[in-house]
Amino acid sequence: MGPGYVPFALGLVLAGLGLATVAKAYLAPDPDLGEAPADAAVSDATGVDDAVPEDAVAEHAVSDADALDPRPLAGIQWRPTVAIFAAVTFFAVTVDGLGLLLATFGTGLLAALARQGTGPVRALVIAAGLTLASWVIFVVLLQLRLALLGDWLGG
Repeated sequence: MGPGYVPFALGLVLAGLGLATVAKAYLAPDPDLGEAPADAAVSDATGVDDAVPEDAVAEHAVSDADALDPRPLAGIQWRPTVAIFAAVTFFAVTVDGLGLLLATFGTGLLAALARQGTGPVRALVIAAGLTLASWVIFVVLLQLRLALLGDWLGG
């Protein structure tokens, strides 16, 4: 076992959990679809329903508006998905060129766009707070030698 064994094993475990979560999301039935419970209206051989009121069965019935959308990607919230993907990609591409401070600030701005209704002032405050926290944690407390300004800016 070398120095990268534990991060590699942890990465495999996390990747496996992620795949299991995705598989369950697509394969498991959705309990919020409103299917009638199996014991809601039980008919015996005579065709007579047990003592379950009709309104109890009706409240569990699926209306046409609640039916599953046949489009496979219809339930995905695209704004947060694209914004977070863009933020992570931005950081990965620019951390060497811009340095820790500006790459983190830009990542914070992009990530703030993921939430509907975040105004520009609030996005700037989020980005500044994330940048300050990153600087304090990694440079001041952990004393890592990270380039605060990257190669693109002469750092």
